[in-house]
Amino acid sequence: MPLMEHIRELRNRVITIAVALTVASVIGWVVYPHVWHFIQEPFCRIPQPKLAFDGKRCTLYVNGLFDGLFLKLQVSIIVGALISSPVWLYQIWAFIAPGLYKRERRWAYYFVGAAVPLFFGGAAIAYFAMSRGIHFLLDLLPQNVTALITINTYLSYAEAMLLIFGIAFEMPLVFVLLNLAGVLTHERFRKWRRVIIFLVFAFAAIFTPSPDPISMLLLAVPCVVLVEASEVFAWANDRRRARQGSLEFPGLTDEEVAKYGLDKPLGEQASAGSGAGTGAGTGPGS
Repeated sequence: MPLMEHIRELRNRVITIAVALTVASVIGWVVYPHVWHFIQEPFCRIPQPKLAFDGKRCTLYVNGLFDGLFLKLQVSIIVGALISSPVWLYQIWAFIAPGLYKRERRWAYYFVGAAVPLFFGGAAIAYFAMSRGIHFLLDLLPQNVTALITINTYLSYAEAMLLIFGIAFEMPLVFVLLNLAGVLTHERFRKWRRVIIFLVFAFAAIFTPSPDPISMLLLAVPCVVLVEASEVFAWANDRRRARQGSLEFPGLTDEEVAKYGLDKPLGEQASAGSGAGTGAGTGPGS
């Protein structure tokens, strides 16, 4: 299409996303009391002897006249974004899909199908780890000091925890994409496995507020399992590429197929072949 047609299509899809988000946010406004009770539950599960004014109830505070309105708007928009996610994800996909090849569209389906449940899985674990983090942070207060925790402070903490855990669960998916792109082979993955696992535990230790091992393991162990699963995928995908190259070029070994890049797309094959030919002159065309 001409450039103006693309701009008109983008405008129409943005308008559709805005309408869907607005309608879904209205629904979030209606169900706000139930949503806020769900968000506040991790705070209510901790012992609260150091909280100001009332240590028997899970009480949060505001220090501005409009804080209650802004909180309700913020939560409603977040709920609206979640409810309307099928609409805006489809609109984004429908805009970029015509520019993709059939194979690229297929991998995009796999990517979205895996990314969404992985993110929500990490967020679910964060929800149960939040209480331990709050309890640890409150225990850092000295004696005779009480905490006056505002709603904005608690909501920022909850959002950070959910995002950190959710994004951490996407890390193995990045490894899979790098392998599909030919950047991260299984051999390279195997050499760096110990370093990757160490970095996973270091990440969990840094970004989990509570220092107890249970909270750290809640984040680290599932991530390590997912990393190992991505390594298995890399191993199977590399073997598939080598086997496919051997069938197409029966006169070459698997090592030669990988060396000359014959298991890669045509553009990459050309660059790999020219690089090999200009070296020792032992490429397939010499």
